[in-house]
Amino acid sequence: MENVNIRQVTAEDLEACFVIETACFPPSESADKETIALRIAKFPQGFLVAEVAGQLVGMLNSGCTNKADLSSEDLKKLIGHDAAGGNLVVFSLAVHPNFQKRGIARRLMKYFFEEARRLEKQKILLICKQELVGYYQRLGFVHLGGSKSTHGGSVWHEMGFFMMD
Repeated sequence: MENVNIRQVTAEDLEACFVIETACFPPSESADKETIALRIAKFPQGFLVAEVAGQLVGMLNSGCTNKADLSSEDLKKLIGHDAAGGNLVVFSLAVHPNFQKRGIARRLMKYFFEEARRLEKQKILLICKQELVGYYQRLGFVHLGGSKSTHGGSVWHEMGFFMMD
């Protein structure tokens, strides 16, 4: 396994994060540069990046809420975000296609679990497509069923990771 450095995002990472976002998600689902900049500025504690040999190759970004409804598009722009909220909601876990299948996403998520514990969160929530349900289950997430989200016109599934003391 190559040396991967996981760290909190900085404002200087914006361009590389945008490149990864647009390489990993179709236009109807990807966040625009302004939204990524907002996530970096407003909640850097919930935004991790992965570097290999000094190159940013992956990211995980999130927001916080006390709500369990993942269908709201507003939260993706951090409207209703509450840093003290008990639930971390993952917006994007993405690794540049040139670096996929190397365990980088898994390492980002494991580091994120540690951060969630440090921040004393109760749950990590996310939505994913059917083909990723098994992947997230292998990471310890529970499949909570279909989502009401219509983000990007796709069908989504809700997943939850419940923090243990």
